[in-house]
Amino acid sequence: MNKNSIFPISDDFDDYPEISFMDMSRAVHRGHFVEQNKTSENFEAATVNFDLDVLNTFRATGTDWQHKMNVALKQWLQEHSLAHSV
Repeated sequence: MNKNSIFPISDDFDDYPEISFMDMSRAVHRGHFVEQNKTSENFEAATVNFDLDVLNTFRATGTDWQHKMNVALKQWLQEHSLAHSV
């Protein structure tokens, strides 16, 4: 037991229950983080306006909806030419 703490915190890992995948999926992250596959040279934050139905569709797919949107946009760019779009 850590005697310098005002709360009974144990140094023995056996005193705590094992954290399951379900526990982690319900966890709430507070703050900003960068995923391991996102580096400053590959990603840039941008403010973009989308139709609400498009955003809601992607958001409904789960916490990685922004990644899925990025993949969908990349796939669209591979299948279409923007040369004549303007």
